[in-house]
Amino acid sequence: MAFQEDGNHTAVTEFVLLGLTDDPVLRLVLFTIILCIYLVTMSGNLSTILLIRVSSQLHHPMYFFLSHLASADIGYSSSVTPNMLVNFLVERNTISYLECGIQLSSAVFFGTVECFLLAAMAYDRFIAICSPLLYSNKMSTQVCIQLLIGSYIGGFLNASSFTFSFFSLIFCGPNKINHFFCDFAPLIELSCSDVSVPAVVPSFTAGSIIVVTVFVIAVSYIYILITILKMRSTEGRHKAFSTCTSHLTAVTLFYGTITFIYVMPKSSYSTDQNKVVSVFYMVVIPMLNPLIYSLRNNEIKGALKRQVGRKIFS
Repeated sequence: MAFQEDGNHTAVTEFVLLGLTDDPVLRLVLFTIILCIYLVTMSGNLSTILLIRVSSQLHHPMYFFLSHLASADIGYSSSVTPNMLVNFLVERNTISYLECGIQLSSAVFFGTVECFLLAAMAYDRFIAICSPLLYSNKMSTQVCIQLLIGSYIGGFLNASSFTFSFFSLIFCGPNKINHFFCDFAPLIELSCSDVSVPAVVPSFTAGSIIVVTVFVIAVSYIYILITILKMRSTEGRHKAFSTCTSHLTAVTLFYGTITFIYVMPKSSYSTDQNKVVSVFYMVVIPMLNPLIYSLRNNEIKGALKRQVGRKIFS
């Protein structure tokens, strides 16, 4: 039952996710593609976590954060992809009011954790390149754990603001969400209650987190660039650049798509474009991150070869 009487109005008990398309052939094609992407995402990120855990050569702060970034990617993709796959196979994809809130909060949580981890990794590269002699002190195990805990606390606080705002909304009319998951913007449009406060609070917390993390990343890389340009050795400059390229690629992809969704004027893109970009940053990027780091990082490629060699010759 989608509606129930609640005092003077009818309350929505479930939502209908309209998904990406109504074309049955295209739905089957998209199901196959996204299922393959999800399987690569899970296997790639799990392999990254396992490789970092078993390879003593990768027991450094950068790979400590990378293993947790892989965990966040698994959670981020898993918060929406399984339900999206179901949507391709059923005629009418419904999600309960409670499940919708859980999906929204989990997506926000893991997405926020990823923002903080990317900022922590930028700070790690800044210390490694600009203050190499102080690296072991400034990026000690205690500091890494504090940065990690701060990332999860930030994710929890941001997810809480979205969750409390969602459950403060009243839905008493249309219950069709024009998206493939319970995104906050289309939910606001469906609400029949005053949305002034519930809409502003999550926007403020999410916006603040994006500004702070982008600022940390930008400042870190400005100092990194200045330091690299001062290096006299061509080999030293190349080595310093190579340690940053994979992280810069991941940052550009993640924040580029977030900027398109949340910063661009709403009139400049359609709901369909919003869905496509959402698929990219919630489904495709979690698959790309382990590929970016494995293909562009010599230490990870070396550790992988050593582990494969041990399995073959053991």
